Amino acid sequence: MTKLDVKQIADENLDGWVLVPAGLQTRIETGDFGTGVALVNAVAEVAEQHHHHPDVTLRYPAVDIRLTSHDVGGVTDRDVRMARAISVVADGLGLRLSVAGVSRIEWALDTPAQATVSPFWAAVLAMEDSGDNDVVDPSDRLPTVWFQESGDEEPRQRWHPDLWLDPAHVQARIDAAIAAGGTLVSDAEAPAFWVLADPEGNRVCLCTWQSRGGSADSD
Repeated sequence: MTKLDVKQIADENLDGWVLVPAGLQTRIETGDFGTGVALVNAVAEVAEQHHHHPDVTLRYPAVDIRLTSHDVGGVTDRDVRMARAISVVADGLGLRLSVAGVSRIEWALDTPAQATVSPFWAAVLAMEDSGDNDVVDPSDRLPTVWFQESGDEEPRQRWHPDLWLDPAHVQARIDAAIAAGGTLVSDAEAPAFWVLADPEGNRVCLCTWQSRGGSADSD
């Protein structure tokens, strides 16, 4: 099974799904817990037919679903087929897929000493070194922590969050952040990512899959 790049995934035009570092993701508003259970059961049945194991989170009043091929570490044709099948299931239940509330957060540590500090963060968070410049939670409950090379000049911001969103919702998030007192620090790398800062200068990156040659990776 071959991992798809971001352009191949975009060309599939999967309405209601967004590509984030963990895979394809959607949120299905159910309105009540019972409908959510019915949706999860229907998705489970279809998943067995497609030999797939989607990551499903059932809450009131929505179900979040993420699709990835763990054996290749990315999105494949198998995930695309499963996404389409889930869309059909949701439609049959009168439910709609949405990416408006979907996001994925990662934490980046700017450091000149990644090799020295990453084992500490893997240990204290009970996470694992992925071998790819980050530490990950095997259960996928905690955000990935990755390390960005920096200088050692002081003062400097050491931590910043990367927030992954659907591209169509980035501008609204930027507008809201600026209205709340923030500033747009840089859009030089847009639409891959934008850098914003709060009134004290603490920074955050809003990230999308756009303008990335391979998979959706951290900035």
